[in-house]
Amino acid sequence: MRMKIIFVSLCFAILIHLSAGNKTESSVYPAWVALDYKSNPNNILISIYKKRNTTPHIPSPVDMALESFPLIDGHNDLAFLLYSKLKNNITSFNFNVNLKYKPGWEKSHTDIPRLRQGRVGGQFWSAFVFCESQYKDAVAKTLEQIDVIKRLIDKNSEHLQFAATSDGILDAFKNGKIASLIGIEGGHSIDSRLGVLRMYYELGVRYLTLTHSCDVPWATSSTKEDDDLIAVGRKLTTKVGLTEFGKKIILEMNRLGMMVDLSHVSKLVMNDALTTSVAPVIFSHSSAYCLFKHDRNVHDDILRKLKQNRGIIMITFYPGYVGGGEYGDLGIVVAHINHVVDVIGTDNIGLGGDFDGIPKTLIGLEDVSKYPDLLEALFESNPERWTQRNIEKLIGRNLVRVFREVEKVKKRLSFAEPLQDVISKDDFNLVKRNDIWVCRTSYEKKTYDRLIEKMNKTHK
Repeated sequence: MRMKIIFVSLCFAILIHLSAGNKTESSVYPAWVALDYKSNPNNILISIYKKRNTTPHIPSPVDMALESFPLIDGHNDLAFLLYSKLKNNITSFNFNVNLKYKPGWEKSHTDIPRLRQGRVGGQFWSAFVFCESQYKDAVAKTLEQIDVIKRLIDKNSEHLQFAATSDGILDAFKNGKIASLIGIEGGHSIDSRLGVLRMYYELGVRYLTLTHSCDVPWATSSTKEDDDLIAVGRKLTTKVGLTEFGKKIILEMNRLGMMVDLSHVSKLVMNDALTTSVAPVIFSHSSAYCLFKHDRNVHDDILRKLKQNRGIIMITFYPGYVGGGEYGDLGIVVAHINHVVDVIGTDNIGLGGDFDGIPKTLIGLEDVSKYPDLLEALFESNPERWTQRNIEKLIGRNLVRVFREVEKVKKRLSFAEPLQDVISKDDFNLVKRNDIWVCRTSYEKKTYDRLIEKMNKTHK
């Protein structure tokens, strides 16, 4: 007992001696010393050492950026995964668990726990249907994909908040929720009809990718056969970008306040769209052609035009588009981001991972939980460039700025009547398919007269 008293006295003597050089620290010692002593008297010296040698945590620019502004990803194909696996029946689908531990979902990239771990603050969910549906049931299938996205958001409203405006993104972030927006991937989803485009906007769609891996009658795709997808469209003998009707679609999107997405389109369409659009455009999931020569990527001359347009390129993570092969890692994406910034600066770049729409991932970017790792690697690649402010631009400020400018154009064009053009037969004649008219009817006078005549005969 006497030895314990001597030991404790010695400890307090040491404490008083250590405190003498720092009056500020000494004022807070008694509370935690007493607490540590009561819990474990023999551990008091260790406690003193730990308290005096623990340096305050200084948040990195990445931490501060993610705390200050939502990280908004431009493209995620989870909705199509729901169609592929569940036929869109999400009654028993639990999005609030880590799906990689669920049988049959091991290769999935997205769920709420991993979105939270990745500190995602906003996500564009893609309403995508295969090119095989073109000229058939593309519109109906696209509506089903919009429907399942909305049902997923409603079912997980504790974590997800539907957004259709730039302010809506920031409102969700303030509420601690993930802003959930809708983009349609592929112009075949509008079936060459401006009325369908307008109804999609009414349902909350805020961008349209002009093509997917197939041409449409009014725009050409970057590739006729893109990876494992079978391209279905026209086989052109002459090079075409946007037709006149295609340009009308761009202008109607400007009037509506819908962002024009140029991922997947041909370079000719990129040029035509950048010339035609009066609002900033986006590439929702593309990368730098200079670093990896794939037709899905964007050439430096287009990047410079994008800067003039005040648009944004959101860098994708798919190894097939960024390079790296089987053993590529997140450093490849860092290189693509830095190259784009070298060419056009930090005001026109964002992130568009394409998770759950890609068969392979880079090492270190296996799913949506990995965004902070990417940002830390980016910061380490060039700390002087990647300040907190520039990281904020990359993760979301640039996208929100583009969205707001698109909304301003909508307001400026509020006086304009909806465009009511109908696609030209000449555009359809470019399509080298025998079944193009199978699922289309005509309201031309001759056809109408024949229908009336047939009806009259039937009722006699």
